[in-house]
Amino acid sequence: MKQKLNLETWNRKEHFLFFKQMEEPFFGITVTIDCTNAYAKSKELGVSFFTYYLHKTLVAVNKIEPFRYRILENEIYIFDRIDASATILRDDKTFGFSQIEFAEDILQFAENTKNEIARIQTTTGLLTREFSENLIHFSALPWINFTSFSHARSFTFPDSCPKISFGKMIDENDKKTMSMSVHVHHGLMDGYHLGEYVNLFQEVINT
Repeated sequence: MKQKLNLETWNRKEHFLFFKQMEEPFFGITVTIDCTNAYAKSKELGVSFFTYYLHKTLVAVNKIEPFRYRILENEIYIFDRIDASATILRDDKTFGFSQIEFAEDILQFAENTKNEIARIQTTTGLLTREFSENLIHFSALPWINFTSFSHARSFTFPDSCPKISFGKMIDENDKKTMSMSVHVHHGLMDGYHLGEYVNLFQEVINT
């Protein structure tokens, strides 16, 4: 479900109109996340660490309204729920785009993730299904401890989905950390909202 945002009464109308005309309206940051407690909690729950931090990513995304905004035919819509389109690696080292439905309950979300990963393994190519619009684009590079990140983008393709990526987990001095990259559409949010997301994500991944 979604509802249209009233642009005329929105206090960011001028910001939206300014940034949406740009060839590259996205901006992004890379930060280091403390995942010591998160890793232990995933093991305690018996879910994969990937599933755990993907779930917490969506928990934070769904709690911050601008992360639920999407531009559709030059109008802004607010979605009730955001799911994840995560890249899933196959045995032959190709990957497919998935769509994993968010659930507040992590065990239900783990089941959703397990089923979607299994489905991807039986497919070939990138676009393995019809995709909805209430998504974030999600990827993990568990082989690389990156300090910056960029995305392949077509400027002619309308896109307003946040893009969140994670790097290799580093274990040092009994502390586990990961790089997290977040790219968002500047017409829909500003640095304040990005900071709000990062702080909330660090909070929820530790609980």
